[in-house]
Amino acid sequence: MRVLVTGGTGFTGSHLVRRLLMRGHEVRVLDTEPGLSHDELAGLGAKISLGSVTDRALVEQLVAGCERVFHLAAAFRKVNLPKRVYREVNVEGTHIVAEACLRHSVGRLIYCSTQGVHGDITAIPGDETSPIAPEDYYQQTKYEGELAVWDTARHGLQATILRPMAIYGPGDPGRFLLLFRAVRRGRFWMFGDGQTYYHPLYIDNLLDAFELAAVHPKAVGETYLIGDDRYVSLNELVRAVAESLGVVKVRIVHLPFWPLWAVAVTCEVAAIVFKFEPPLFRRRVDWFRQNRAFSIAKVQSEMGYVPRVSLKEGLARTGAWYRDHGYLT
Repeated sequence: MRVLVTGGTGFTGSHLVRRLLMRGHEVRVLDTEPGLSHDELAGLGAKISLGSVTDRALVEQLVAGCERVFHLAAAFRKVNLPKRVYREVNVEGTHIVAEACLRHSVGRLIYCSTQGVHGDITAIPGDETSPIAPEDYYQQTKYEGELAVWDTARHGLQATILRPMAIYGPGDPGRFLLLFRAVRRGRFWMFGDGQTYYHPLYIDNLLDAFELAAVHPKAVGETYLIGDDRYVSLNELVRAVAESLGVVKVRIVHLPFWPLWAVAVTCEVAAIVFKFEPPLFRRRVDWFRQNRAFSIAKVQSEMGYVPRVSLKEGLARTGAWYRDHGYLT
């Protein structure tokens, strides 16, 4: 098939583009930045265009002739980004992509949302019917992006929405790299009791879900939470990372959470005043207190999704990639 991947040079997007190319598809990519994978993906045959999903003319050009569109592009993780940009990209940009898919009779749009639209899960495990309770503007606008998809679907667009858990894997430059580095030193500072639940999602498992969502007849008009086969406490996760690195014993030092949260707030305020990217912010420290624990029964029963890579194997592969590329030296 001819497919378009928005956000295709980022961590998740580049993995998806490689998978689609491996399957023999013709892949178009749209992203605002070339990213570290630009040259590699272009060498593999991806046709990469640099630009924004808010550019209607460019989106129309790239969507035309495609049979599937995977919409991953989003404003994300930039604390100093104005709220206006989040809305333009995550809501209005999604509307533009969805409307273009409808006009060009794309067979299916797969929109990548986030588990974060459910906020902190109090009734564990959560599922697709859990309350929508986003706790920051990124999560709020991602949910509004979902509404934009369904608004267009009322006019005939076939669409599926995926809400991934905490994505990780080789090439992940984010939280898991920080986690591996901390654990490798043999001591991990845990703010809180470490009993908060976390639901990992290895990148290859997510790619399997993307492929299923693109072709499975039951996926049309549905929303699915996507995760690994189980969630774990933060204490369990730290020990699992230690095992994957061959760290015989990691000391978990428990500290109170709220002083850290106060520091994060201070950093955010200072960053706004002095125009710098804060080293600490609330979304990052909320990792220690917000439960992310879900059932994946719906996607298993309706699409036959099976998370093939276990946490142990996923962490081993990720740790090996970090070591091989010099991130743990």
